[in-house]
Amino acid sequence: MKTKGKVFLLDDDELIVSMLERALRVDGYDVRAESDPEGVLDRIREFSPDVVLLDIKLPGRDGIDLLGEIVGQGIRTQVVMLTSDDTAETAVKAMKLGAADYLTKPFNLDEVKIVVGRITEGGHLKHEVEYLRKISSDLTDQEVIGKTDNIHKLKEKCEKFAKAGVPMVLITGESGTGKEIFARHIHRRMHPVDSIAFAPFVGINCAALPEQLIESELFGHEKGAFTDAKAEKKGIFEMAHGGSILLDEIGEMRLDLQAKLLRVLENRKVRRIGGRQDIPIDTTVFATTNRNLEEAVEKGEFRVDLYYRLNAFSLHLPPLRERKGDIPIFARHFLKDYSERYKKDEMKGFSPGAEELLVSYRWPGNIRELRNVIERIVVLENDEVVLPEHLPSEIQHLKERAAAKTGPGLTIPDTGLSLEEVERNLIVQAIEKAGQNKTLAAKLLGITYDSLRYQVKKFGLE
Repeated sequence: MKTKGKVFLLDDDELIVSMLERALRVDGYDVRAESDPEGVLDRIREFSPDVVLLDIKLPGRDGIDLLGEIVGQGIRTQVVMLTSDDTAETAVKAMKLGAADYLTKPFNLDEVKIVVGRITEGGHLKHEVEYLRKISSDLTDQEVIGKTDNIHKLKEKCEKFAKAGVPMVLITGESGTGKEIFARHIHRRMHPVDSIAFAPFVGINCAALPEQLIESELFGHEKGAFTDAKAEKKGIFEMAHGGSILLDEIGEMRLDLQAKLLRVLENRKVRRIGGRQDIPIDTTVFATTNRNLEEAVEKGEFRVDLYYRLNAFSLHLPPLRERKGDIPIFARHFLKDYSERYKKDEMKGFSPGAEELLVSYRWPGNIRELRNVIERIVVLENDEVVLPEHLPSEIQHLKERAAAKTGPGLTIPDTGLSLEEVERNLIVQAIEKAGQNKTLAAKLLGITYDSLRYQVKKFGLE
């Protein structure tokens, strides 16, 4: 049975404790009853109750003082004082210190249930609003950044999807290209500003959850549907009602679940595991993947009917190496963001050399890799600008590695060239650069002195 809430009861009167504990348990509350005030704050934190029923007169402790400690230490719970003193002075003192209410002994059990019920329901609503506001804040913090043409076209497409209120969007692209950010971008534009906090955005990673859990997470289950189903559970489709759901890495979903997902998308109804009723859902579905789903369909690893259902409205996000003009924009954005987060006000920008290296690098991890690089720099460095030596070694030595692969400034003309002539010219340059010192010239060429003497003799350079 799902509990209505958690109640912590602290009173040294065993008769009162027994009566209240039994009545609240029967009414559906999870109750922990205590009589010893010693070390009780730690036990309250451990139990994390919605309501504390606290006697004012305790052995060796004053309940009012204990109330002050609960409030002062920021323990997230509501406190109802239990008192045999019905004077206004006691009640006012308790309320001023932060008590949610007070009950006078002897109790009317119906009154106790009403007070506890009102506080627990109000607390649940408060937590839900705080959670939804946090989601709204997280959504606002996520931005679609970029000025290149392909990003401009993607933004226009997002606006059209949001305006039309499309039921689902397939977003493809390499890992780290920002697929979830685009999903949240569309979600924000689908819901008015004044209602975004109450339009949930719920996500699940289809590749991260064990196969035996993912169906329950998606569709929910009824109590007793399987061995560990000790209580009913809503799936994320129900939780996302009125908002959006993100199915991350949908290409990894097993085939039997793909069939069930297709039915949900077509019928806009979901049935919990072990359930007999279909539950209507109103949610926008965002499916993301870094796989080539067309190839997966050809291999029989992804249902063709689900692919075409999802692909009606799609976005393909280009890798960062194909939008080099956006790299400095991202870098400056992350630098500003992490400088504020880590209070490193001295980080003002990038030197021309550092920016050139950032643009030249291929970024196999895409935007996620760039963000991690900038965060590391902000934490470890203290200069006003980011310099080339602040960058990871694989980026710092980009030009040297490129030169090592292609040769020192050499290109092969369309008409071809003579390898022997190239060798001869390099040997001449090395000897001249070394001031006719053949030992130094050999070091410049990375060969032994004897090898150089052989080459000099071979090309008649004595």
